[in-house]
Amino acid sequence: MNRRNALFAGHDEGGRNWARFTSLIGTCKMNSVEPYAYLRDLFTKLANGHLAQDIEALMPWAYAQQGQEA
Repeated sequence: MNRRNALFAGHDEGGRNWARFTSLIGTCKMNSVEPYAYLRDLFTKLANGHLAQDIEALMPWAYAQQGQEA
């Protein structure tokens, strides 16, 4: 499925971005985190100015450890 979807990325960089995004979704699933809830929380924190040096706290495994599993 991934190869077929990446075909329409439009550009090499678009394909790389698609791969990053699907990897993040896969990491959520491996850590028993619901991807939609995780991404919604992630984008909210980034929009509110979450510090770049604390990026580890935004990873799916940290999200799961905070008790925010699916």
